[in-house]
Amino acid sequence: MSQFRLARLSLLLAAIGLNVLPALSHAQEAKPAAAAGAPTAAPADTVRPEVFKLLDPDAVKASMDAKNYADVQSRIDQAAAIPALTPYELFVLNRLRVALASTTNNAPMAMTALEAVIESGKLEKKVQGDFIQALANYHYNAKDYPNAIKWFTRYQTETGDVAGVRQYIIRAYYFSNDFARAKQELMADLTAKQQAGKTPTIEELQLLANTGSKSKDPATYLVAMENLVRYYPSDDYWSDLLSRTQGKAGYSDRFALDVLRLQFKAVGTMPPQDYSDMAEIALQNAFPTEAKKVLDAGFAKGVLGTGANAAKHKKLRDQANKAAADDAKNIASGEASAMKSKDGTGLINLGYAFVTMDQFDKGIDLIQKGIAKGGLKRPEDAKLRLGYSYAMAGKKDDAIKVLETVKGGDGVGDLARYWILWLNRPATAAAAPAAAAQ
Repeated sequence: MSQFRLARLSLLLAAIGLNVLPALSHAQEAKPAAAAGAPTAAPADTVRPEVFKLLDPDAVKASMDAKNYADVQSRIDQAAAIPALTPYELFVLNRLRVALASTTNNAPMAMTALEAVIESGKLEKKVQGDFIQALANYHYNAKDYPNAIKWFTRYQTETGDVAGVRQYIIRAYYFSNDFARAKQELMADLTAKQQAGKTPTIEELQLLANTGSKSKDPATYLVAMENLVRYYPSDDYWSDLLSRTQGKAGYSDRFALDVLRLQFKAVGTMPPQDYSDMAEIALQNAFPTEAKKVLDAGFAKGVLGTGANAAKHKKLRDQANKAAADDAKNIASGEASAMKSKDGTGLINLGYAFVTMDQFDKGIDLIQKGIAKGGLKRPEDAKLRLGYSYAMAGKKDDAIKVLETVKGGDGVGDLARYWILWLNRPATAAAAPAAAAQ
């Protein structure tokens, strides 16, 4: 980030021509002294001969080109010592100080001289903003964030260009530990962009996440992570989002398998422990085919079956393979008893078992019948499962339609929303996760 800021400042200094003096005509320079031994008077916006002799643009340029910066500094010091310098002479002198300071990386001198030039009233309005922005950038790079905010804000006021430096103002709030103001501004920008159908930058969302983290505000952090997943999905963002969500107050641990199902779809490769955990929980919940698929994927990616836990992974895989084979033989016999049950729980579980076997139409039909039968302890959980069953079947529109109806603050609503995020992921991010789920 610092290299970007420095490059921007360098370009800005070059653009506003801080390496040259204002044009000085010979007629202005040649004004004779009013009286022998007395300082020569100078009309407005002219320099006296004794000043011009020291600040002669050709001589100054020659020294600058030769990198004879000591000569330029000597000329500045001698001119500054001339009595009764006029406002314009001071303006010219400070312009030269800025040029020398920017060339020699003397930030303190540059800031002092820039402020004097800005406050002189001698700058043309069309370039005033550029000088203000240069001064603001110097303060920002010096980590003097209160003054950076002051001058960036003045730039906005005088030029009307609010957007151009807004990112620096917000970062200045963040770096000065005013996290509340940084959050306020970042959230306002996020809302405005989304309402306008625009995509927030990844830097804005990362800064919002950092703001939430630094201020110990998990809600803000999750807002940032949700949007990073929405616009810039990656394995790291998905894993972080799902992990942090499980730490929310009131989050139910009954969704452990549901979380892993989404993670299995959303990321390219899960950690070894997540593959084995998902398989074990799936086996405990009587979904052996799901366990088999997960373990097969882990072995295919080379993250299972190696290292200290290789034997454990192989044993678990053998267990899942046997249970999946048995389930495939016996699953059809369970439908009659499920239909006779007083509630729809059995139909929903049986339906999802068919979904894991890629018999999507059969499975989804049974889940729907189970929901319609009613008597469910947690009907929102059932809708969540129906929604992501549609997603697994590749029926995006049906999945979103169901998932949008899922409500609940114990994690079920979050998971429904995250499945929708995955379904609506950018096209460039869609291929890898889908392939990983095969």
